[in-house]
Amino acid sequence: MKTARRTGGIVAVGVGRQCPTRCHAVRPPAAGAYAARRKMNRRSRVSEPQAVERAVVWGPSLAALLLAVSAALLAVAGTDLVPAAADDAPRWILGVFGTGLGISPGLFLALLYVAIIAWALLWLTADERESRALWVLIAALLTVFTLAPPLLSLDLFSYIAYGRLGVEGGLNPYEFAPAAIPADEAARRVEDFRFSVSVYGPLFTLLSYPLAAVGVGFALWSLKLIAGLSVAAVALLTARIARLRGLAAAPAAAFVALNPLVLVHVVGGGHNDGLMVALALAGALALLTARPATAGVAFVASVAVKAAGALYAPFALAGAERRSRLLIGILGAGSALLALTLLVFGPEAGSALDVAGENQQTVSRWSVPGTLSRLLDVGVDPIRYLLAGLYVVILIALLTWVVRGADWIRAAGWGAFGLLVASAWLVPWYVIWLLPLAAVSRDRALIAVTMLLTLFQAINAVPV
Repeated sequence: MKTARRTGGIVAVGVGRQCPTRCHAVRPPAAGAYAARRKMNRRSRVSEPQAVERAVVWGPSLAALLLAVSAALLAVAGTDLVPAAADDAPRWILGVFGTGLGISPGLFLALLYVAIIAWALLWLTADERESRALWVLIAALLTVFTLAPPLLSLDLFSYIAYGRLGVEGGLNPYEFAPAAIPADEAARRVEDFRFSVSVYGPLFTLLSYPLAAVGVGFALWSLKLIAGLSVAAVALLTARIARLRGLAAAPAAAFVALNPLVLVHVVGGGHNDGLMVALALAGALALLTARPATAGVAFVASVAVKAAGALYAPFALAGAERRSRLLIGILGAGSALLALTLLVFGPEAGSALDVAGENQQTVSRWSVPGTLSRLLDVGVDPIRYLLAGLYVVILIALLTWVVRGADWIRAAGWGAFGLLVASAWLVPWYVIWLLPLAAVSRDRALIAVTMLLTLFQAINAVPV
């Protein structure tokens, strides 16, 4: 039997007591070699983890700082980025930041790209440990952009003009366009929808009535406040849904609320898409917390702000465990909304859907069909119809996938992305339709394409 005996630093190996051949001795390395090895081990145990720890600590901080600085500059860019700030524009349009820093459109676009890169890096590096800092940054930037003048769009004035049609002229905004009151302070600043009846839902139109009755200035800043609060609500709802789905809450909220297109266009431009998405997310949260009837009411309220809110309900219905209760909520709220709409606006309110359909006959320059048409040097119609057909097929496939047990929120995220890609009319604030779904989807591919879509839409609406 082999035995081993240790004497000092030598190990002798033999068989029993006999060593018929020469016994082998293994001497240890010299003391200097031990010292070098210990020094190397200390470096591997201390230096490398410390470097990683520094990257983990400083990565989110640097990304947040870069995002905060670049976004703040975007908010105070100046009158070149405020279409309503013509020479004869009243001072109240510019708000507390006045004429701003005089940043050119080209520099504005460069800063927007920097902000998008910083936002993406923040998402990639931040975790729940930065929760408090992320919420502070969300609150700060939402406040800054709420106080900013209406950036890169005149849509706020169309919201107000439709309200002014009703309260000042006694005209139905689903029958008459802003051109019917050309001397009105809001209507004369409307361009894209000057000769179009309202495309917005009856709930939002009714909301605009009391605001417009007070005055154009009051209505403008009230709608800016509603836009800021709506995005704050979207952030809170996203965080709550993320927590229910086992995800970090604050980074998910930051992915939505700190997206530079959301800050610049939804909050800065005062668009009502934030309110629409907040109501839809309230429905999603109600469904996830076993309140399907309440969810149905929220989904209908989302559509009553803007027709695009209808995106979410089909996926919720396909994935709901208590589908009948959800359907009861949708039908009950829908019936009440229909009765109210007919009472206040009459059957002419259906023209909003006609206008929404007509928008798809218009091709925006930075839509995917429009961009592909320019790159391939072919007509836009074949591309538009091809993408629309593919979207219908994908939509049916996604809904079938959900019925068979797939995650309806993840599927709705892909549905929203497909809709934005296929749409001939695409503006940058539509990205908020997708962002919260992607943030809680647990789908890295969906997150990645959402980031790419944000980058692609950065140039849209910037006058360069």
